[in-house]
Amino acid sequence: MVGSASKPILTSVAAHLYVRDVSASIDFYTKKLGFATDFVYGEPLFYAQVSRDEAHLALRSMDEPVFAEDVRVRESLLSASITLASVDGIERLFHDFQQSGASFAQTLKVEPWQARTFIVRDPDGNLILFAGPAK
Repeated sequence: MVGSASKPILTSVAAHLYVRDVSASIDFYTKKLGFATDFVYGEPLFYAQVSRDEAHLALRSMDEPVFAEDVRVRESLLSASITLASVDGIERLFHDFQQSGASFAQTLKVEPWQARTFIVRDPDGNLILFAGPAK
């Protein structure tokens, strides 16, 4: 009978980041940002996934530029957005990333829409936004 089936439930999302060196990207995300390696694939390695809590990032090797020269910087193109639930969480995460030596495209600030955000730049120029409540 149509309509009696349960509604499909979406359980997770993984942003896909294009990188030059998957191993180097894994090192960055695990050592600088505290992610764990979920899996690696290929010989030679060309695909992997890292995660931290419920945030998943797929890393795909690309030898050719995916974006035109400076468009990511010029247009502030985000590759992923990761949300945190608390003000304390976003502040602590920012300070943890500062301590680890992560590179920032934007430091912690309060946005006009009442979120606290910062943006990390990975070694390949991918911009990862981290956002939490302002209050």
